[in-house]
Amino acid sequence: MTGNDAVLALMVATALGFDFTNGFHDTGNAMATSIVTGALPPRVAVAVSAVLNLVGAFLSTAVAATIANGLVATGEVTLTVVCAGLVGSILWNLATWYLGIPSSSSHALIGGVVGATVAAAGASAVKWQGLVSKVIVPAALSPFIAGGVAVVGTLLVYRLTRDVPEGPRGRGFRLGQIGSASMVSLAHGTNDAQKTMGAITLALIANGTLPAGAKAPDWVILSCALAIALGTYIGGWRVIRALGKGLVEIEAPQGMAAESASAAVILCSTDFGYSLSTTHVATGSILGSGVGRSGAVVRWQLARRMVTAWLLTLPASALAGAVAYWAANGIGGTAGVVVVIVGVLVPASAAFFAASRHPAVTPENVNAAWTGSVTPEPVKAKDEVSP
Repeated sequence: MTGNDAVLALMVATALGFDFTNGFHDTGNAMATSIVTGALPPRVAVAVSAVLNLVGAFLSTAVAATIANGLVATGEVTLTVVCAGLVGSILWNLATWYLGIPSSSSHALIGGVVGATVAAAGASAVKWQGLVSKVIVPAALSPFIAGGVAVVGTLLVYRLTRDVPEGPRGRGFRLGQIGSASMVSLAHGTNDAQKTMGAITLALIANGTLPAGAKAPDWVILSCALAIALGTYIGGWRVIRALGKGLVEIEAPQGMAAESASAAVILCSTDFGYSLSTTHVATGSILGSGVGRSGAVVRWQLARRMVTAWLLTLPASALAGAVAYWAANGIGGTAGVVVVIVGVLVPASAAFFAASRHPAVTPENVNAAWTGSVTPEPVKAKDEVSP
């Protein structure tokens, strides 16, 4: 194996690692409301979502083409640039997952690649018009569009079922949520899995393995689909808890309205090739469902915290990608990439995972009462409970 082949192999492995984090980071976008209303048991919900993410990854490659050819000048991109961008995006994903903040994995990837590209070749190597039209404008508009659809949907479902007894209505909408949540998972696969396909395709073009403008090969599509499905099945319980329990007090009719709004917006964006943040869409939909139900509790302070993270995602991941590139390039060659990935990314990932275990959010406590923190209060042993 030559040095270039070794770097390419490391890059592909890192890209699939990002896809894995994308899966567990974004599981809550599809399944948080179904889990909190009891429409699906937690472990069943993530299993269903994983299967549908896998299927969705094969349905479209328009977003992959945007990532591979629409954001940076492929002639200025090297394997080291792509590796550095992926390192920056994974670190941001893990940090926000640990904090229980549903930030955008899509924008983390785009920010990391753009930051590393600027560090390597200057700002002229970025296709700013494509970045604004395909990423920034959809990011700004999608939460409001999804939220507006969810407000209208929530108002309608409550008005149309106002004479239905609460018990049958709840059971009916919980069944409906299975379908709507499944559509969000399918839509998520059509959009988010494509981004890693685009990153790997970009690296293959940079390596000369594929010609400029090439589409993602079949093996790239399959491997990315499997990686995001596995990550989804692991379940990002910290983010699921924040979206399902922390943001809005959700009933089954709201959940179905929010999920239906999310699925519609994501599928439309995929058709146009927009690299949309499913996190922005899902969060906007959940907030809209809270606004649409009279008397619902909406925790705007947590919403503001999430929006702050959204605003920071592109620049923070871009900075992380640039620093990773400077470090790898400063060391040089294959050794530089190995040091950044094996010496920095792997230990940092292990540290985030270890910290998340104390205390851990699990399928058993993800629906515990919200106390202002993503980590539930520990359950006291029987002998510690006061008589």
